[in-house]
Amino acid sequence: MRVATPRTAIIGAGISGLTAGKMLSDYGVDYTCFESSDRIGGNWAFGNPNGHSSAYRSLHIDTSKHQLSFRDFPMPEDYPDFPHHTQIKQYLDDYADAFGLLDNIEFENGITHARRLDGGGWELQTQSGTTRPFDLLVVANGHHWDPRYPDFPGEFAGITMHAHHYIDPRTPHDFSGKRILVVGLGNSAADIAVELSSKALDNELTLSTRSGAWIVPKYFAGQPADKYYRMSPHIPSSWQRKFMQVMQPLTAGHPEDYGLPTPNHKFFEAHPTQSVELPLRLGSGDITAKPNIDRFDGDTVYFEDGSSRDFDIIIYATGYNITFPFFDRDFLSAPDNRIDLYKRMFAPGIDDAVFIGFAQATPTLFPFVECQTRLLGAYAVGQYRLPPEDEMRRVIDDDTHFYTGHMLDRPRHTQQLDHYLYEHNMRTKEIPQGRERAQRRGPQRWANVAESAAHDDVLQEAR
Repeated sequence: MRVATPRTAIIGAGISGLTAGKMLSDYGVDYTCFESSDRIGGNWAFGNPNGHSSAYRSLHIDTSKHQLSFRDFPMPEDYPDFPHHTQIKQYLDDYADAFGLLDNIEFENGITHARRLDGGGWELQTQSGTTRPFDLLVVANGHHWDPRYPDFPGEFAGITMHAHHYIDPRTPHDFSGKRILVVGLGNSAADIAVELSSKALDNELTLSTRSGAWIVPKYFAGQPADKYYRMSPHIPSSWQRKFMQVMQPLTAGHPEDYGLPTPNHKFFEAHPTQSVELPLRLGSGDITAKPNIDRFDGDTVYFEDGSSRDFDIIIYATGYNITFPFFDRDFLSAPDNRIDLYKRMFAPGIDDAVFIGFAQATPTLFPFVECQTRLLGAYAVGQYRLPPEDEMRRVIDDDTHFYTGHMLDRPRHTQQLDHYLYEHNMRTKEIPQGRERAQRRGPQRWANVAESAAHDDVLQEAR
C-alpha cells in the first residue's frame, strides 16, 4: 500500500537544503525549497546578498576533496586537493543542475515566520508576504552566518569586526600599515592572521587565544592528511583518541614549539586547527601569539599574562550562534548553541520537523548531511518511524556524552561529532530499527494541512 507523502518545505538552499531536496526527489516526495537569496550555496556563495556567506576571497576549504564528495556525485578529478571557494560553489551548482534541484527552489522568498499548528503541520510566512501550509518542515538554514562576539571588560577605541565580514586586505577596511589583533585560533583565525601578517602589508599582527589549539598539517607523507583519518566503530573511541594524542606531537609538534600558548586540553578534546602556514608565520616572527584578553582601555588591550599592546583593529574569529529567526524564541531556540535533537535531527515532541546539517562534523559536513537525508527520505515515505519521546531523550543524553563528553565545554563544541561513527550507527542500527518500528506501528501520519488548505480555498472560491 502506497503511503501518502507529506507536502514538504525546506528552509535554505545551502549544502543541507540542496542535499535534502535531492534525497526527497529520489524518494518521490513533493517539496518546495525557500531561499532568501538569489542563488544557491549558502555559506559557499561568496558575497551572498543575504549576508549568510562567511567566505573570504582567498578561502580554500580545509577538508580535502577526497573526504568532501557526495557519494553519488564525486568532485571533478581535475580539482586540487583543497579546492577554492569558487570551485565548491561550482560543484554545488553542478550538483543542483545534475539532479534538477533548481525547479523546486523559490529564490528571494525565504521564510520569515514558521508556526506549528495545534493539530500538526505548519503555517509558513514568506518574504513575498504569502502564507503557505505544509505537512513537514525541513530546517536547513545553516549555523555559520550569525556571528558570535565575546564580551570583555572596558571599551576599545579602534575598529572591531567579526571574521564573518572579512573579505580581503582591502575590504571592508584597509588592512595595511595597521596594528591588528585577531582573536581566536580556529581555521578562519589562522587563515586571516596568515594573510594579514604578510610583510608586504606592513602590519603588526597579534593572535590571541583563550584555550589554545593543536595545529594539524594538511599533508602527511605527501598525501592530504585527512585521507588517513577514519574512526573505527569496532575499536573504543577513547583508545583511538589516545593513539592520536600520542601521534600528534610526532607528526606536527607541540603548539609551544611555534610560540603558541600551551592548549588547556588534549588533542581531539577541542576542534583542531588545520594550517600549513601558521607555524611558519609564527616561527618567522610575522605573528605574535598572546593569551586571552583581560580588558580594554582605549587603544590598549591588556592580556591575561599581564602584557599589553596598542591596536588599530580587532578581528573576532570567535564562531557563530545557532539561530532560527523564523521560530518564536519560546517555541524553539539554541541558547549557547545547545539544542537537544534526536540523532541531531528531531526535537522530541515535534515529529513534523527535521533538522539537517546542525553539527560540527569531523571531518566534514558534506557526507554527514548526505547521511542525514537518507533517514529524512525514508521518514517522509513511511519507511522509518521515531521511537517514543522518553527513548528519544535517553538517546540524546547518551549521544551527547559519547560525541562531546570528552571535549571542552564551549558553544563551539556542543554540536561536535565524528561522521564515521555517526554514519555507522545510522546505517547499521538507527535506520533499520526505525524501519522495524514503522512496520510494527505503521508509518508516520501527517496532518495533511496542505490538502486541507487547498480544499478550503476551493470551497471559498465556490462560495
